Amino acid sequence: MSANSTVLRACALLGASAIAFLPTLALAQQAPDMEEQPSGEIVVTAQKRAERAADVPLSLSVLGGEALEAARLTQADDLAMRIPNLRFSATVGENTPIFALRGVSMSDFSLNQAGPVAVYYDEVYKGNFAFLGLALYDLQRIEVLRGPQGTLYGKNTTGGAINYLAAKPVFENAGYLKAGVGNFGRVEATGAANVVISPTLAARVAFTAARADGWFRNRLAGSPDLSGTREYGVRGSLLWQPSDRAELVLRLSTSLQNPTNYGNYSKPRQDGVGAGVYEAFGAGQSYFRQGLGIREIESNYTPRRHARTWSAALTGTFKLDDALTLTTVTGWDKGSLFVPEDTDGSPTRALEIPYTDRGTQFGQEVRLTYDNGGALSLILGAHYHREDLFNATDLNFWTDLDVDGNGRVDVDDCTANTSLFACVISNRFDQEKRSYALFGDARWKLSDSTTLRGGLRFTRDTGAQLGLTSEIRGVDGQFVGTLIAPTDRRFAASNLSGKVGIDHRLDGGALLFASYSRGYRASGFNAQAFFDASEAGVAKPEVLDSFEAGAKLGGRALSLSLTGFHYLYRNQQFLSVNPADATQTLVNLDKSRIYGAEAEVEARPDDRLSLQLGLGLLHARATQGTISGLNVAGNTLSNAPSLTANAGIGYTAWEDDANRLTLRADAAYTSAQFFEIVNVPRLRQPGYALLGAGMDWVRGDWTLSVWGRNLTDRTYFTARIDLSGFGFDYNHVGTPRTFGASIRREF
Repeated sequence: MSANSTVLRACALLGASAIAFLPTLALAQQAPDMEEQPSGEIVVTAQKRAERAADVPLSLSVLGGEALEAARLTQADDLAMRIPNLRFSATVGENTPIFALRGVSMSDFSLNQAGPVAVYYDEVYKGNFAFLGLALYDLQRIEVLRGPQGTLYGKNTTGGAINYLAAKPVFENAGYLKAGVGNFGRVEATGAANVVISPTLAARVAFTAARADGWFRNRLAGSPDLSGTREYGVRGSLLWQPSDRAELVLRLSTSLQNPTNYGNYSKPRQDGVGAGVYEAFGAGQSYFRQGLGIREIESNYTPRRHARTWSAALTGTFKLDDALTLTTVTGWDKGSLFVPEDTDGSPTRALEIPYTDRGTQFGQEVRLTYDNGGALSLILGAHYHREDLFNATDLNFWTDLDVDGNGRVDVDDCTANTSLFACVISNRFDQEKRSYALFGDARWKLSDSTTLRGGLRFTRDTGAQLGLTSEIRGVDGQFVGTLIAPTDRRFAASNLSGKVGIDHRLDGGALLFASYSRGYRASGFNAQAFFDASEAGVAKPEVLDSFEAGAKLGGRALSLSLTGFHYLYRNQQFLSVNPADATQTLVNLDKSRIYGAEAEVEARPDDRLSLQLGLGLLHARATQGTISGLNVAGNTLSNAPSLTANAGIGYTAWEDDANRLTLRADAAYTSAQFFEIVNVPRLRQPGYALLGAGMDWVRGDWTLSVWGRNLTDRTYFTARIDLSGFGFDYNHVGTPRTFGASIRREF
């Protein structure tokens, strides 16, 4: 029996005494840090203060506990289809998503990079892919903040921020357990247990575990299907409230993902996968994918993907007096990621790339919040972040090619040509980044209805890429030569970002707001330096100036949020490929302009019916710059569809004293988009719609659910890259139709 089967059975037993959802306990005299107030209104901490979502003067989407349970989120595209103007690409897999908000994205899929949409778990920044792990279980809510968040969140938030907030321990003994099955042989279990240890101490343990066969069918005899699921995550939380003025929350978590790696659709070009090289050397034929569907592959390189995380977070809240609160957030993470990619997606070995990423990080934030209920509210804080990584990438070029015709492939085949056929090109480096910041955020009530807001953040960033080395080796591992001798690169930069805005509450309750803000993404090192030391460069920081205005109105029965924005975007970081020699450098695109709008509507006409609608409009174009030798002015930015829309409905079809039957349906539409700045016409992703549905039957403490995703089995892509030099276009395929059922028991 496999280790994961044992984990699943153990987790199913462990969940026998857990909690479904309860509001978290707050400090005396503070606004409650809970998901919903008794009125049903969502309370968020998006601006480092507990406040109603309807009172936050920015474009903010929130998925609370009930919505998350109903949506059954398991990966990045599940979240993206519910949030206007949020997209993602999955060049190196769904568990390492590259998020895009309002067209602000990252073109570089290198594992050493941190994207411009920052991801936080319980206020701890997770900048690198190695630290992401499993987050989508036992959550209190998810907050998606659109637009630059340079004051309270700092660097790498030019696009916005995504906050995952786990359920906190509460002072009640309770729990839940949920188990489910689905197609592709999926089995899963989740749960949580909440226990009261003493009048001041409570603990919560939550887990998730899942296993499924790969849905990307491998037609090569004896090879496993790809894009499987094999994962678990465990989170333990401890809440200590020694008094009504002090609270400490400690969270320890770990996760492991070890499935068959993702499959990809590598569509042959005119000469086939291999670009005619095999024929040129009389060593076989290039590959043309005969008789295969888009979700089928003949892959000969199928090692397991490996992602392991360990993390610790300690949050302290101390009420110094009735007006002054001290908050400390301490986070530590360790992670490792191995992605063995059969890039050519064929039984040849024209191109295979295993990626390795290992690292640790430590972060510390301290802030003081002053609010005496008067005109002035103030946050002052300091932040420190340290990240240490090791990255390695191996480019395996035609490593089954018998160049010298002696009937075997070894180091002699690599040295027998100057084109690097039958060679492995490997680069390695260590990376260190340090960040220091001071920030302040103030609100001044000009009147009972009008508030002036402003903030500044000073950031000092330093970084070092150490010992970057690129070597050539034969297929047998023998050393051939050095392409880049050990090279160091460094940067040091300071930045001042911030925000100023005003909001006004109308007599009818509607909130109007307008703001100017600046976002900042730190410098980055090129991880794709393989052939020449000139590739080992440093990209300048990105800067985004945002002008935004909007309105929020309504209440629980009907609420509406409207936002319009205009961005001036400078120095966006892009990988640029030299068409003459295929060297890659990390460069800055001079200027871009982005504008658009979002609208979100939530309605509850009565207690039986709930409706949710979302719409995102976007125009994102480069206005000045050259990438890969081409003038891209006028081109659409990557991951920037002009229209995203989503809708959801929930209807209680039957309810009595003992039973409740709720029917659910959802839909999401994404218009045509590109995944690269050059806008290669054949790599354009056409618009597509995804449909889902579900049913929940609640009887007492039991809930039976049936669900389906992508019900029309629509084929769509989440990444597309021109690799015609190897004879194909690389395409990452979105998840097919999935369906299943689960049963949940509250205790």
